Amino acid sequence: MLDVQTFGPQGGNVLYKALSHPLAVGPILELLAEIKDKRVAVYDPEGYLPTFQGLYPEFRPRFYLTHDSEQVGQPDGLNASPDSGAASRNGQKTALVDVGSLDIDAVVALSFEEGKMHARLQPLLDGVPLHTLGKTRLPEKFLKRGRPYLDRHNFATNFAFFRDDGVFSTRLVTANYWSNYGTERPVYWFLLFDEAGRELARWETRAENPASGVIVDSAEIRQRFNLAPFTGQLFIHVLGAAGHDVVKYALDTFGRHGNSSLSVTHDANAWPARRYGSLPAPDQDEQMTVWVQNSHGTPIPAGSLSFNRMGTEEGAAVAEEIPPYATLAVDVGALLPEVRWPAQLEMRAGRHVVRPRYEITQQGRTRIAHLNVEREDLKPDPAIARMPASLGRGILLPFPVPDPRHFEIWLQPNPMTETVRNLPVRVDLYDEEGRQTASHFLGNLPRDFQQAVPLHELAESQGHGDLVYDFRDGGTADGWLHGMLRYRHRTNRHTAETSFGGHIFNTLMTWRNEPQSYAGPPPGLTTRIFLKLGQKLEGKFLRSFCHLLYPASLEGAPDSQTRLYLYGRDGKALAQRDLSLPACGSRLLHPHKLFTPQELTEAGEGGYVLIRDLTCRLFGYHGLENDEGAFSLDHMFGF
Repeated sequence: MLDVQTFGPQGGNVLYKALSHPLAVGPILELLAEIKDKRVAVYDPEGYLPTFQGLYPEFRPRFYLTHDSEQVGQPDGLNASPDSGAASRNGQKTALVDVGSLDIDAVVALSFEEGKMHARLQPLLDGVPLHTLGKTRLPEKFLKRGRPYLDRHNFATNFAFFRDDGVFSTRLVTANYWSNYGTERPVYWFLLFDEAGRELARWETRAENPASGVIVDSAEIRQRFNLAPFTGQLFIHVLGAAGHDVVKYALDTFGRHGNSSLSVTHDANAWPARRYGSLPAPDQDEQMTVWVQNSHGTPIPAGSLSFNRMGTEEGAAVAEEIPPYATLAVDVGALLPEVRWPAQLEMRAGRHVVRPRYEITQQGRTRIAHLNVEREDLKPDPAIARMPASLGRGILLPFPVPDPRHFEIWLQPNPMTETVRNLPVRVDLYDEEGRQTASHFLGNLPRDFQQAVPLHELAESQGHGDLVYDFRDGGTADGWLHGMLRYRHRTNRHTAETSFGGHIFNTLMTWRNEPQSYAGPPPGLTTRIFLKLGQKLEGKFLRSFCHLLYPASLEGAPDSQTRLYLYGRDGKALAQRDLSLPACGSRLLHPHKLFTPQELTEAGEGGYVLIRDLTCRLFGYHGLENDEGAFSLDHMFGF
């Protein structure tokens, strides 16, 4: 377990990002090599030591220096290195001004301000070497002028699963949404690692214009850098970020040379967690691979990661050590051969990885989806069962229900906090016009329940469903309501799956930080959603689509006033269409049916549709489809 504070739903720990950045790891390891086996005192003016030792546990100083007079003599909490002949330490914090009395070989000041540390400490050291974190700082071009080094905008970073192995290719698609916050042409800095964690390539791409589309295609990268087939991860750093530090994208995976596989997943959500959920066990005819990708510059020790059936504590460990930034394909079915779908699995990740991907191979096709963070900070909250009537149904998880005549639709509610022991839930179903067609109480489900709800047997028509809390049989709730949806075409059996979490939608009254929006504080009554356009692949067209939903926790909301803007890859606005959805309604949208062929040709690959509404918060699921009926699906992102 990495003993570090990483991220939460309201933001990230910038220190963690700074210390784990690929460009910082090398200098930190050089520092650790230089002081190895030496008697070291640490000065920690900003409280960096727990995070630093969490990422680099081999750092074991003998003495702790403090400038706080009230801390002198307090326990230092150090798990120090062996004595090595030095004077016996007493385990207490030492006054900074008394550093000269210590038998030490070096002082390490955990500060990025090298000049300040030398000016403050050098007169006290009598020639003892002083090391700081100054050499681990990113180059100046990465930093916003006039801002502190640990300003969150200096560390707008993320990871993406990235592969081009002759059978599959990947493509990352996003837009220059940073221009909404004042940075018109940010630079995207990329670093590509192979399966062993070795650097394959690094490059920069400046956004063409405000609002321009951004594409990173694995086949193009492989050709540009003359690379052999690879499976690894892409590190992304946006230079000049403004507004927030979240790097959002959609990641498509394509089968090549006759392989009809097609998947899309959401951004990696760079939030290393202790546990991940929303992982279905493989079915009898499926092979499941979890792509474990080390997000840090130090190895993941053998046995540190494991998988278990949800609701049990006994699991199977991953035997291999995983090198820094390496990718390991874990055959989960081989680790847990007795556990089969519809059971759910849990990954004990120890904060070593950001949101992993899982890949299921079935009947010659693969599909990829992502696991979700299992919260460690939430506990059951009785207030959720007592929400006021002004919040209506409260927290709900909306999801599309395609035409049940053509699709099988399976729902699995997911336990997504470490403390949740039951899930009291029901499903409300609506047609496209927002009329409720059915409501099904699923029960007060135990953490280890093993079932998938066949919504295609319950739904009467195309529309959408909401998973909501229902306490009629008791139970508790923690607010982190999640569910996984599996969609299977009845004819060609092509399958896609997605998972997401619940929110309060479209109420004027608020509850804590709900209802959320992609921009601004609650109540979140605006929409800005990204829908990519299609593309051509090996002579065939892949067309994009989205299931656009108007979820509403409270009845009686007015119809939406939605506008769809078509943008070219160069960021130029080309066309717009207006749309109105009733509350609890939905629409299946296809850009090639909304805009003319001429408009779409002008937009080109990398063009996109921006879905905007200033009256309500809409939500959506998007994907690609081809003429053979293959399709992908995952939730959309907004900014």
